[in-house]
This record gives sequence, structure tokens and C-alpha cells, in this order.
Amino acid sequence: MTNPAERLIDLLDLEQIEVDIFRGRSPDESLQRVFGGQVAGQALVAAGRTTDGQRPVHSLHAYFLRPGTPGVPIVYQIERVRDGRSFTTRRVTAVQQGRTIFNLTASFHRPEEGSFEHQLPPSHPAPDPETLPTVAEEIRGHLGAMPETLQRMARRQPFDIRYVDRLRWTPVEIAGADPRSAVWMRAVGPLGDDPLVHTCALTYASDMTLLDAVRIPVEPLWGPRGFDMASLDHAMWFHRPFRADEWFLYDQESPIATGGRGLARGRIFDRAGQLLVSVVQEGLFRKLGG
Repeated sequence: MTNPAERLIDLLDLEQIEVDIFRGRSPDESLQRVFGGQVAGQALVAAGRTTDGQRPVHSLHAYFLRPGTPGVPIVYQIERVRDGRSFTTRRVTAVQQGRTIFNLTASFHRPEEGSFEHQLPPSHPAPDPETLPTVAEEIRGHLGAMPETLQRMARRQPFDIRYVDRLRWTPVEIAGADPRSAVWMRAVGPLGDDPLVHTCALTYASDMTLLDAVRIPVEPLWGPRGFDMASLDHAMWFHRPFRADEWFLYDQESPIATGGRGLARGRIFDRAGQLLVSVVQEGLFRKLGG
């Protein structure tokens, strides 16, 4: 059986069914909706395959319009908006069962030298990822054993995730907590050497924990969920080359939550503290049973 990283590579390997039209698999899993990071990653693969491959993606802006149905293929239709001297722009529409569920605009930039550089450092120093427990170890430490549903999730999880701060479980721990979170992440196996695969894999990962920062002052991240959550939109800016199968630090914060929506910002750093990617996402939060 292939490992989760190999399954992720396979998931991102789209079938071309016509000029500028691609089809992606959607695993039949016990989820209410298709994972948003999967749709974003596949859409970016589709966009990238219509370029010359010499211009890395530098930004994407996307909207999640309808929930996708697990187990049903998703068709990605590409519009070639622009092919300029320095920039290439693609618009992607994701269609499932005749309905648009997602759209994305991606911009690709010919590499060039800048006249100056600066960046802000991470919010606070983080210990080495090898010194931190895995999510499974933290859950076992609190519950004594992993519930079967979480075991199934862990077996197909393509990324190793390690929270910088200990998970909070009790109302006392949660009360007054800052809306911030940081995790170390990397793919659980090698992803090859295609830069587009690494970019699309990290796009997949960027949707996994970003809204944690919104939830931290409200409920345990891995306990019973009191809210129905859904990603509304997603934006990313890619600053430097990276590998998604090497450790990266995902520093996340939520500047505001109001009106049933929460905004989260994320910055992704390598182990040397270089800023690789910036992310912003808004999510919908509705109290279950409300």
C-alpha cells in the first residue's frame, strides 16, 4: 500500500480530458464535504499545467462557493487570462455534478532580481519540531487512547503536524487564550523534485490548520466540535522556493471573529527563519444546534 505522501502526489496528478480541461479524483471518505485544500491544490495543478513551467506561481486568490461531494470527480476548466513578458495569469473554475463549487485565479511570475529585501521574523521562537509530540501523542496523552475515527484520519494524513504550544483541553486552559497558533509541518514522505508539486502540496496543507487560530479561545482543537466550519476564501503569496517534504513553521493568528465569520492570517517559514509563504483565509462559523 502506498503511504499518504504518495497518495497525495497521486491526488494532485490530474487527468487532462481536453485542451485546458482537467479532471481530478475526490476520495470517497467519511466527510461531509471535500477538503478545501484538496480542491485548491488540484486547481493550482491545473493552472500550472497550462503554463510553460518556467514561471513559478507567486499568488493565488480563491473562493469556496459550494461544498464538494466526496467520491465524485471534479472537473477543472482553465481560462488563459494573460501571457505577458513577466506575468502569466490563469483563472480556474472547478465543477462537480454540473455546478461550480470553487474558483481560483493564479498569477505566475518570471524570476527576477529585486533591488531590496526585508521580512519580519516569526512571532516567537519555536522549538525544533523533533522535540515536539505528534498530534496522536498529544491526544493519547489526554484521552489515554486514540478514538477509531482519529486513527483512520491519522493513517491517511499526508502531513506530520506538531503544535508548538501544548493543546488546550479544559475550559480553564481555553479561557482567555490568545487567538494564535503555530505548527511545524512536513509531508510524511518524499514528494519528488517537481516544484509545482511542492507548491500544490503546500497549498493543500495551508488549509489544514489555519482556522485553528479562530477556534483556540473557544473550544479544544481536537475535542468535540461545537461549530460547523467552512472555508469561504483563501489567498496565498509565494515568496521563496521551498520543499513541502522538509519542515516548515506555520505561524497563525486571527485578528478578528465577528458576524459568524473568523479571519485568519498565516506565515510559513523554513527552519532558518526565512519567510516562504503568506496566507489569509476567512471561515464561516455556525454554532451546532443553534
